Amino acid sequence: MKRYLRKNLYSKLENYLNSDVNFIQAVVGPRQVGKTTLVKQIYDAWEGPKFYETADMPGVIDEKWIYQIWAKAREEEKKEHKKTLLIVDEIQKITQWSKAVKRLFDEDKFAQRRLKVVILGSSSLLMQRGLTESLAGRFELHRHSQWSYKECKDYFNLSLKEYLYYGSYPAALPLRKNNERWVDYIRASLIETVISKDVLLMNPITKPALLRQAFALCLNYPAQILSYQNMLGQLQEAGNASTLAFYLRLLANAFFMAPLEKYSGSKIRQKSSSPKILFLDNSMISANSGKTMKQAFGDKSYWGRLLENAVGARLYWLAQEEGWELFYWRERDFEVDYVLSKGSRLIAVEVKSGCPGKASASLDIFKNRYKKVEKAVISLKKQKSTSDVKYYEAKEFFLNPEKIIRS
Repeated sequence: MKRYLRKNLYSKLENYLNSDVNFIQAVVGPRQVGKTTLVKQIYDAWEGPKFYETADMPGVIDEKWIYQIWAKAREEEKKEHKKTLLIVDEIQKITQWSKAVKRLFDEDKFAQRRLKVVILGSSSLLMQRGLTESLAGRFELHRHSQWSYKECKDYFNLSLKEYLYYGSYPAALPLRKNNERWVDYIRASLIETVISKDVLLMNPITKPALLRQAFALCLNYPAQILSYQNMLGQLQEAGNASTLAFYLRLLANAFFMAPLEKYSGSKIRQKSSSPKILFLDNSMISANSGKTMKQAFGDKSYWGRLLENAVGARLYWLAQEEGWELFYWRERDFEVDYVLSKGSRLIAVEVKSGCPGKASASLDIFKNRYKKVEKAVISLKKQKSTSDVKYYEAKEFFLNPEKIIRS
């Protein structure tokens, strides 16, 4: 297997580390998308003193460990008189990690030490807390998402149909010729590991059975609007809407899903809306569907959901990287699949697995409500753009998602 380099992510991190302006480089993203692989590629290419340490092992308990590994890096920097690289993986597992890092980084800055620090984490919530509460103004963020279609196509020779069914976790894709083995991997090595280690173990969960049931239920409703009351009516474990909303946020912080809010132009009304269930990778949906790729493709309604969810996942990461917000919109029987919002710009996006021309009614009504709206349609069938609507063939969109906000 060839050695893959996520070139844009690698180049950005490498350039920031080699810059004379020194900040902590914080790498966040889902488990098993190659964060550690990428920073080890940086580590292997680093020409000066270097250290790689991980908190994801027995015996690592508190911030004393951070002080110990930092002291080793400082000693080497002093001895070699060179820029020294310190990489700390799964740092969010250390209690009080951010306070320790803040103190050590500030000491290094005052002493003008040439220590370059990279920290990695797979829990969005725990990393975000530490970065914003203690390390404000001291870090630069690198978001590593699930792999794009272009990366999967280049490295694994994936077709678009395979991408929509199997998703994009690189360790799982070589197993796709053996569907049973692939399903077992996604369920046990990905889903169960993340729920056990990053959600239940790292957060105060009073009803773990409810969280698991809620996640399993949501897998049946990809790219669909599902009210909390509807969820509660289908769950065996007792709970309430507030608890469910909290649990979905925790799953979102583990980079599993994003419960999208309804766009209304009002923050208050958005917060009270029923969420649209968006999974950040289609593999979780397919592995729990009981359908093979052939069966999934034969069910046009289900295949349309996979397409809509995959588009939403790419728009989610695009919004995260480019500073946009992502919503959905619905009024009576009219629904706009996705709404991108940033400043004065508003882009309404419809996803169609069939005839793209049928998307115009909902887009027109939405535009009448909010006036200055850019309309876009993404579909499996190619159609020429008009002065009013921009059409994107699905493969074209997945190869270059950024085009939707730049064209």
